[in-house]
Amino acid sequence: MRVNKLLPKLSEHNLLLLLSFIVGVLSGCAAVILDKSIHLISYLLNGNIWSNLDYEWLFLVLPGVGMLISLLLLRYVVKDNIGHGVTKVLLAVSRNESKIKPHNMWSSVLTSSFTIGFGGSVGAEAPIVYTGAAIGSNIGRLCSLSFRNITILLGCGAAGAVAGIFKAPLAGVLFTMEILLFNVSMKSMLPLLLSTISATVISYIFCGQTPVFACALTPFSMPNMPFYIILGVAAGLFSLYFTNGTLWLEDHIGRISNPYTRWAICALGLGLLIFLFPPLYGQGYDSLHSLLNGQELVLERKTVLSFMMSSKWGVPLFFLLILFFKIVAMTLTNAGGGVGGTFGPTLFSGAILGFIVARCVNLAGAHVPEQNFVLVGMAALMAGVMQAPMTAIFLIAEISGGYALLIPLILTSTVSFGTVRIFEKYSIYTKRIAQSGDLLTHDSDQAVLTLMHTNDLIRDKYPKVQIDATLKEIIDVVADTEAAVLAVIDSRGRFQGMVDIAAARKYFFNPEKYESVHVYNIMETPPDYIRYGEKMESVMKKFDDTGAWRLPVIDEDRKYLGFISKSRLLMAYRAELKEISLGD
Repeated sequence: MRVNKLLPKLSEHNLLLLLSFIVGVLSGCAAVILDKSIHLISYLLNGNIWSNLDYEWLFLVLPGVGMLISLLLLRYVVKDNIGHGVTKVLLAVSRNESKIKPHNMWSSVLTSSFTIGFGGSVGAEAPIVYTGAAIGSNIGRLCSLSFRNITILLGCGAAGAVAGIFKAPLAGVLFTMEILLFNVSMKSMLPLLLSTISATVISYIFCGQTPVFACALTPFSMPNMPFYIILGVAAGLFSLYFTNGTLWLEDHIGRISNPYTRWAICALGLGLLIFLFPPLYGQGYDSLHSLLNGQELVLERKTVLSFMMSSKWGVPLFFLLILFFKIVAMTLTNAGGGVGGTFGPTLFSGAILGFIVARCVNLAGAHVPEQNFVLVGMAALMAGVMQAPMTAIFLIAEISGGYALLIPLILTSTVSFGTVRIFEKYSIYTKRIAQSGDLLTHDSDQAVLTLMHTNDLIRDKYPKVQIDATLKEIIDVVADTEAAVLAVIDSRGRFQGMVDIAAARKYFFNPEKYESVHVYNIMETPPDYIRYGEKMESVMKKFDDTGAWRLPVIDEDRKYLGFISKSRLLMAYRAELKEISLGD
């Protein structure tokens, strides 16, 4: 039974508010379950369970085992590709009417728990965003809500997931507004706020109220502003490497068709990287806690590169190598069958970058608080990689309690965002979608064109005539239709042209030509064609360029499918524009 039938006295708006609260609670619970599951698996693996084995060498194996478990679950239980959670949410809004499969309410939590718990070098944030969005989408569909309100609930789920995993309600709202939802009005803010507050409260109940990255910070000092600007520029440039390097490596690894061969190669590469650079193990948040509190990072396991930590310039060099290989480790984890996101690695890499800049400045003779730069670096890299500066600023402030550093947070995030935008228009989440033409933006016109589908506008009410038909046969067809044009096809159904009935009417009253005039004598060639499945932006351009009132639609074999008229196109555009005005 539909839920809205159980609550018949509630208006859809009030129902939306109630459901946003429920979605927030469920998303918060999902975030807590994922966090606890990762820590439980990690605790079991790092406890006394391996006391009789050479523990250090297990780091060559454990991440690959977690990836294999996730791979098997995906292939034989889930039977779906659930990687790149944030990108999948964006695609669900643009391609699939905000519909996300029900299994995504649990499958990302399950598989990412094994991936990260066993040491996969990815983050838990993208999987939980996908989970929260799936919860919102499916609850909205269960209640038979409109596309607009399903999309709002999807955003509520994603916002609640971010708020729950980070205990950061404001960041959850900003994340949804900047990255996920393309046209959020003030009326839809209330559901988003209800969702994030309820998710945060759930997280407080089960995980305590201490900020995720509570740290000891030094008050902001104006003389350090030039160094923060340097950090912002460095973060913007490194964001280019992070985004393009990740996508390039994914493409090349993806060419390995056999999933088990791909897993074996990725597992071996990841194990070697973690063995050489222990901070790459798992999310790496333990290392961040040390750096954020101004503590020297002590490697629990000695590696062949440990000697670098004994040299004053060797320390930033060691971290520079970690910074470079973090992207490789993250991509190997995901490409090898693991499930995780780039959100966590972005925070980790930003912190490492901030530490490197601060340590180099200090070694050069100046004095800056390294823990401050570690924290600010997290926001700077997030602003560059995700191209979401507002989310970056307030997320880092919320998860650390570092509001005293609001000025450097804003400064470095702005500089990083501005730097990366000089070279790259899209974020790591949107670049592939933009290349396929499915990206929704905050531009309402562009969003409408992305959501509209050519195939939904085709009308086959126009009669068809054979190219060699006589004028008498045309008159017989015209007598039974009110259409303004006839489609001309050949014996194989391929489109050849069209007959404008008004233009051809002058022949209708000349019986002498009934048998001598054929369709091919009077047909016209349309000014352009529309391909089946063509992007709506291209269709609109063709109408603008040709000035045509209607254009024929053909498939790849030139088979005639129908016409799209400008009037129908404009009606659909107006309806879609009204639909996407979320909350209006």
